Amino acid sequence: QVQLGESGGGLVQAGDSLRLSCAASGRSFSTYVAAWFRQVGGKEREFVAGIVQSGLRTDYADSVKGRFAVSRDNAENMLYLQMNTLKPEDTAVYYCAAKYGVRLTRITSDYNFWGQGTQVTVSS
Repeated sequence: QVQLGESGGGLVQAGDSLRLSCAASGRSFSTYVAAWFRQVGGKEREFVAGIVQSGLRTDYADSVKGRFAVSRDNAENMLYLQMNTLKPEDTAVYYCAAKYGVRLTRITSDYNFWGQGTQVTVSS
């Protein structure tokens, strides 16, 4: 098992940048595919970005492609999400997640472990 904890959220203005971090503990983080999801109110949780174990392949939702960058540091058991040119529609609770296996997917139910979330609010 792995335990996940996000940090780095906050209140920013449109156009600003934020870097989210996710600290992993427990079983070696390098064995998991990892991803970021976000959720607004009662809406479904949506995929934002994902990265395979080696870090050599990533995937992004169209809404964040070119603005967000996902990365990981397996030696430090950390996952990151660099968010640039933030927009009010990026406002959400952001979650990091990890899954067994090698497939990088966008499906919420594929992910086995979740953090508690961190709020990101972007004002216009």
